[in-house]
Amino acid sequence: MSTTGQSRQRNIWPFGGKSAGQGPIRGFLGRLARDVRGNTVAIAAAALVPLAGMVGGGIDMSRLYITKTRLQHACDAGALAGRKAMGGGIWAQNDFAPRNAANALFDANFQNGDYGATSLSRTFTESNGKVTGTVSATVPMTLTRVIGRTTETLTVLCDAAMSLPNTDVMFVLDVTGSMNSKAVSTDTETKMEALKGAVKCFYESVAQRNTSETCSIGAPTSGVTAVQVRFGFVPYATNVNVGRLLPSTFFADTWNYQTRRANMRPPGSYVTGPYWEVYGSSISRNNCLRFMNNTSFNGFTPTPVTSGGPSPVTEVSIVFNSDGDATSGTDNGEWSWNGAPDTGGNTRSCRRLRTDTATTYVDTFRDWTYGSLPVDVSGLKNGSGWNPSFTRPIGADGTNVTLNWEGCIEERATVRATSYSPIPAGAKDLDIDLVPSAGDASTLWAPAVPGLIYTRNETSGGGSWNLNEITTTADYINGSQYFCPTEAKKLAEWNDATAFETYVDSLTPEGNTYHDIGMLWGARLMSPTGIFASENALTPSGGEIERHLIFMTDGEACTGVGNYNAYGVGWFDRRQTDPASAPTDGCNTTGTLTQQVNARLAGLCAAVKNKNITLWVIWFGVSNTTIENALRACATTGRFYSARNSADLDTTFGSIASEISQLRLTR
Repeated sequence: MSTTGQSRQRNIWPFGGKSAGQGPIRGFLGRLARDVRGNTVAIAAAALVPLAGMVGGGIDMSRLYITKTRLQHACDAGALAGRKAMGGGIWAQNDFAPRNAANALFDANFQNGDYGATSLSRTFTESNGKVTGTVSATVPMTLTRVIGRTTETLTVLCDAAMSLPNTDVMFVLDVTGSMNSKAVSTDTETKMEALKGAVKCFYESVAQRNTSETCSIGAPTSGVTAVQVRFGFVPYATNVNVGRLLPSTFFADTWNYQTRRANMRPPGSYVTGPYWEVYGSSISRNNCLRFMNNTSFNGFTPTPVTSGGPSPVTEVSIVFNSDGDATSGTDNGEWSWNGAPDTGGNTRSCRRLRTDTATTYVDTFRDWTYGSLPVDVSGLKNGSGWNPSFTRPIGADGTNVTLNWEGCIEERATVRATSYSPIPAGAKDLDIDLVPSAGDASTLWAPAVPGLIYTRNETSGGGSWNLNEITTTADYINGSQYFCPTEAKKLAEWNDATAFETYVDSLTPEGNTYHDIGMLWGARLMSPTGIFASENALTPSGGEIERHLIFMTDGEACTGVGNYNAYGVGWFDRRQTDPASAPTDGCNTTGTLTQQVNARLAGLCAAVKNKNITLWVIWFGVSNTTIENALRACATTGRFYSARNSADLDTTFGSIASEISQLRLTR
């Protein structure tokens, strides 16, 4: 053996002896430390622990990410559900129904035990209209336990707010006479009362301002401040009250009305007669002669033969054409003539001939001309504004009378058609955006002045209407029917809730149902490209605006040939119907005036929707398939509602308010 081999053998000496306890063992360990042939196994074994931590960490991180994502989704869903359930109301409404809705939808999306999560906690609260959710859960670790991480706690937050864009809402409301009745006998209030309450609660929901109305949503207090929210009104019936919202330059100075004109005589002498003047009772022949000669007798005082004067007062002279004999039994007799009331006995009917001569020094009344006549209405204008009244010489004998103007209007030039979709050329009355031009009379409006109207050939004792122009001394009357609703309101923010409900409370039901005029002016007052474009196109800061027109009616179109509406008196003016034949009317009938209202409404509905205005239509009343189908076609798709009673109406307005208010996640 070599020395080395011998040495190695000696170092492997077994236990024993003094030197064996130190040298051989120390040598073995030294050799082991220097020997690299078995190190791989040791290194691999030592690396298993950190490697398990790294792999396990990746797996657990994935589990944590998935779990947190699911928690976030569930939290978001719960916050949205809670805010939607809250609507325009309060968090505590209906025993905290919004909070319960938030919890329920969260639970439907994530439950204790999902993804191994435990100690699940979710809390939803509300402040200033914003719902905030806080969710936490404990997730057990798997392989990362080997490095001492046994659990991880996850926490997520979520918010949901009911956020309005800049919004315009125009209420076009039927305030006709039928609104003064109940929708159903079991209602405790009239349809008008129900409408007022529903509109106030709508305002509370959208504007977030409290009124005196008791609304199911609770009492909001904060108010909308971050965006512009405006409300406008067009109450309609037979007409609309919009005149004073417009500058006077949009109105004609002269307009034709169904009226009368006093015909005057110039200064001069005018003879009336001779004509018969009958004594008031039967008298003797001698007294009849005295009456003829204008001399006194028992019960008779002679008539003054001159009166009036001096200039400019009219002077009147009277001559009694007596032949000195009170004859009887002839056509020209004075005492008991042929056909006299009393022709027998010692006392009989008596009459005399007289001639009157009037000498005038100023124009005096002669007679009336009745017809469609031009009237100067410029007296209502006061610069670009308005006077409350003006005067016209249509009183007794042509005297001036004061004529008040409430604000209702007569529409501008129109055409006669069977369809108005699209709006026909020439129908300037139905052109929503056409701005009037002072040089084009067909683009101008006129004030509706009922005090000017006379329906010719109709007296207080009766008579039939006559389309022809008539000159007569008779006093005809105004037999038309006129209704002017509460003044419309342009779009405004209405930050004062008291002012809002004061206006709503002023609505009064009366008149017939002309849907077209209401829809027309609702569109005009909110159009971004029409006569109020400078106010409606954008917010003052340049923001875009979403537009909603809410049209509510309780009845079908209902017209009357004698209604004085936005197109004059239907029977006389015939601006919408065949001028050669008398129009017909009625409610839910084939009357020519009623057909016009329905056809024009259909055309206007299409025009409104084409302007990117969301058109909401509410039918308030008993089921009527024909009318409801027509109104459904009028509305924007999916935006028609039927309300059968007062409770339904309140719910309907609430639903629309919630849909107009848009949900948006804020976290």
